[in-house]
Parts: sequence; C-alpha cells; structure tokens
Amino acid sequence: MDKPRQNLTARAFELSKAVFALYPRLASASPAHAHLAHQLLRSATAIGAMLEEGAVANSRRDMALKYAVALREAREANYWSRLGVTDPRWAADLEPIIRETGEFVAMLTVSVRKLRAPMTIAESATPRASL
Repeated sequence: MDKPRQNLTARAFELSKAVFALYPRLASASPAHAHLAHQLLRSATAIGAMLEEGAVANSRRDMALKYAVALREAREANYWSRLGVTDPRWAADLEPIIRETGEFVAMLTVSVRKLRAPMTIAESATPRASL
C-alpha cells in the first residue's frame, strides 16, 4: 500500500481491496477470527464508501459529516487490525493495514477540522475548498 500521493477515495479503495483479499483466509482461521475479519471488512470498506458520498455532498457541512463518519470507521478498522496482530500468525498481513488505517485517521482528522472551521473569504469564493 506504499504508493505516491493519491486522492483519499483512490487510497481508500486500495485499502478496501487489501482487506477484501485478506478476508477469506482470516475468516477461516476460527470463529473469533471470522468475527474480527467481518468487522474489519465492514469498517475498512466503509471508509471509502463515506468518502465517495462526501464527494457529492450537498454542502460543506454535509461533507464534514460524511468525512467524520469515515474517520470513525478508520479508527474502528485500526482497532480491529491491531487486535488481529495479537495473533502473531497474522502480524505480517495486518501490519500494512494498521499503518494505512492510522494514516487515514490522521488525514481525516485534519480534513474534518478544516471542513468544520469557518470558511475564509478565499475559500468562499471557490465552489469547494481543496483539502
């Protein structure tokens, strides 16, 4: 998942693909692993889904709400992946996901703060401020 700078939605899609590919192996390890795999798949794929919705938001406030949900999902995906590495058999597979979800938490935290902040005159002159 180490790639040059990409937009958030493209990066979220790559994360979703990685988790989707890992899901069958992780889920088949045990019932507990199946639960973890399901939660990780759900939360990791929700990041991209919320960013896609945010791209067509009706307003800046609506976009901030979608990005805030994506942030919560990123935090949850990070949690499940960190829990997964407590089983050493999955450390190599989950470490890149931990890093990527951690980066999503950082990027989305900044984005949500910017979106929630009052707009400057320059930002209000453009249809959508760049994040």
